[in-house]
Amino acid sequence: MNRTEFIFATAIILFVAFCLGWFANWLVSRFIRVSSSDVGELDRLAQELHEAEETRDQAITYLQQREAELTNQLSQTEAELSATMDGLREARQEAEYYRAQVER
Repeated sequence: MNRTEFIFATAIILFVAFCLGWFANWLVSRFIRVSSSDVGELDRLAQELHEAEETRDQAITYLQQREAELTNQLSQTEAELSATMDGLREARQEAEYYRAQVER
């Protein structure tokens, strides 16, 4: 193999390597490429997700407030029930006392 044949062989090998690299780059860009409609759809989905998260946060806040109100109302009702039961117990004791007085 003389010098000219070596140069031609090297040039052909480099050209083939260049073609393979170009083809590989084309394949990668073909698979990775995102179309503008896909980007628009991703933006729309991101906006909808953001709105859904805000709605969820508002619902959680509302439920926490409602739970606090109901807990407060339950505590008040239990306190009223306890006071009523104490009053009823005292009234029964007083009635029993007066009944015992009448029987004597």
